[in-house]
Amino acid sequence: MNIKNIQILSEAEEDLEDGRRFYEKQEKGVGEYFRDTLISDIESLFIYSGVHSKVYGYYRMTSKRFPYSIYYFVETDTTYVVAVLPERKNPSWIARKLMDKS
Repeated sequence: MNIKNIQILSEAEEDLEDGRRFYEKQEKGVGEYFRDTLISDIESLFIYSGVHSKVYGYYRMTSKRFPYSIYYFVETDTTYVVAVLPERKNPSWIARKLMDKS
């Protein structure tokens, strides 16, 4: 795919902030590292959009360093990130979160 734009929807921004706060509470500086890492993973979608398997109707890419998944869809030349969710949650919780976002 020839992706020219990546849009992080406001709900996904909230997910990123929730994760940042969680990791910052664990140890100072880890929250910022979390956010930087996930943003880097999202930026890799310029190259890898559409190659991931679909889960709950969205493509799902797992983060390289944190137990989080990035859920997205592609329209024309734009990738839309709809959620950034922890993988350690109950699958029904993840499904509900994604249903709320559609």
